[in-house]
Amino acid sequence: MSLSNVSWMEDIPNDDVTHMIGLGLESNFSTLGEDRMFYYHRGIIGEKDIVRPIIVLIHGYPQTNFMWRHIIPLLPRDTPLFIPDVPGYGRSMPLSGRHDKRTVSNNILNNLHLHLPPTQDGIRTPIILVGHDRGARLCHRMAVDVSRYNLNIVGTVFLDIVPTLVQFWSFSNPSSSVGTFHWPFLANAELATNMIKAYGGDNWVKMCIDRWAGKNEVSLAKLESDNATNVYAQFFKKTSVIRASCDDYRAGADEDVKLQETDQKAGRKINIDVLVLYSGDYLGERYDVQEVWGEWMDKGNLDTKDIGDGCGHFIAEEKPLETVAAILKFYDKF
Repeated sequence: MSLSNVSWMEDIPNDDVTHMIGLGLESNFSTLGEDRMFYYHRGIIGEKDIVRPIIVLIHGYPQTNFMWRHIIPLLPRDTPLFIPDVPGYGRSMPLSGRHDKRTVSNNILNNLHLHLPPTQDGIRTPIILVGHDRGARLCHRMAVDVSRYNLNIVGTVFLDIVPTLVQFWSFSNPSSSVGTFHWPFLANAELATNMIKAYGGDNWVKMCIDRWAGKNEVSLAKLESDNATNVYAQFFKKTSVIRASCDDYRAGADEDVKLQETDQKAGRKINIDVLVLYSGDYLGERYDVQEVWGEWMDKGNLDTKDIGDGCGHFIAEEKPLETVAAILKFYDKF
């Protein structure tokens, strides 16, 4: 499907798409059902046999898959990639139903599965999930639900998160709750949508990124390069994007945490290997990341790494070299 034929995004510039295609990716819209998903891919579609593990890169709030622009050129060119815009964000249409993490995860993985080659001699292509922020929360859901999928998910990388339930527990700390005020605010989806529209969705995005970025000037320049903030901001001029992103947070405060509570009580934890990359100046100031995630692991191995050096929340853009080095070290285990 040509971008010029996508009516719901007809007034959005395509400079970001041009940039990503220039990195050796192809762009496409899914044809799976009515919920059109926009994604980039490399080394998957049309391949008869995929030798290396596929990396699925899932962005966070308030961004799009453009956030991976610094990561892609640093990965080996023979690394298969699937890089969606999360449903409702960027150029992907909102889901017609729920926006809880299990439903959204199913949508993403169903679209990936559609393009995988047939199983060869019972051997399924390994898949490694890499997610930042809300994307990492999707990866967490997939990691717990791994037995539900007819896919060979072998590992996952979380960028700068603790489990959603733990995040909500920390609202008992006044200073922590001030820094994450947007969680309960956005969860009031209708109210938040109207207020963000009144403030200006693009202004809201710029404010959020400014609040959550680090203080290292070199890292900030990387974050802001390629007109990235404006790329993200332009989508939040769309009411549908604002509302879908609020529905994401609404589900996070309802279905997602309820399911996490049920999982923990039943002992349903993560049974694949996990790497958590985090900013010591952002997430690391509030949590013992290794200890927190240890409570959510079962048989999988857990590694954590502080990216450091004044890095803020946007690790993949602020510190791409360090991020890729850690991801590849993890990737090479499989």
